Amino acid sequence: MERPAWAPRSIDISVPSVSRIYDYYLGGSHNFEVDREAARRAMEFMPGLPKVMQANRAFMRRAVRFAAGEGITQFLDIGSGIPTFGNVHEVAQAAVPGARVVYVDHDPVAVAHSEAVLADNDDADVIAADLLKPQEILTSPRLERLIDLKRPVALLLVAILHFVDDADDPYGAVAELREALAPGSLLILTHASYEGIPLPAERAEGAVDVYKDIRNPLIMRSRDEVARFFEGYDMVEPGLVQMPHWRPDSAPEDEDPYAFAGFAGVGRSA
Repeated sequence: MERPAWAPRSIDISVPSVSRIYDYYLGGSHNFEVDREAARRAMEFMPGLPKVMQANRAFMRRAVRFAAGEGITQFLDIGSGIPTFGNVHEVAQAAVPGARVVYVDHDPVAVAHSEAVLADNDDADVIAADLLKPQEILTSPRLERLIDLKRPVALLLVAILHFVDDADDPYGAVAELREALAPGSLLILTHASYEGIPLPAERAEGAVDVYKDIRNPLIMRSRDEVARFFEGYDMVEPGLVQMPHWRPDSAPEDEDPYAFAGFAGVGRSA
């Protein structure tokens, strides 16, 4: 397999990556055949997976605009993935010129491509780090250059927590981040769930098994389990809902049924 010029030498291009699979679902070009093969296998069970990812991105953009409207000018996007059209920095800086954005990802392709996209943007940067090591993020010089933790921050955890097993304590990592952020900060979150998928759970499990096969287990949590991530936050209306129902720009009934596969919410810290 020939290595594209944009692929860092350090990565094994024979192993699928959830970031690159996500990029493929969104119609991006920073993925390999091994990623496309895994995505196509998952889509044999859940053909609407690209619609799920599009609903995630649409919610993210609405939530970022909401945060900007609430006066927040600092954004920390953990598990940001490979940049595609309508990224956080584009939405935030269009709403509030000078808004500061820090992306975090542990996928080398996502980090390298983010660095290239942000090369001429002094108000945005990317950190190579892991959600499960919050202190590495919080003490990074790149974060300290742009983000003042004494002022409210919008923390984005969009389509990432369902890749963290309970054994790795995702609730603890989210709580640690919450404690580090100033009162009035927002948590912007989406999470996959069997609830809302327009398929029998048994069939959807086939797609989940594909992720297990590539050693990136997809943890489908219930609404109550997702709500636990918002402990310490007051939910912003309309609360924790299926993605098209969160402050929609258009009628939710016009959305593809797969757009309802998962939950989204925004919470404000006291």
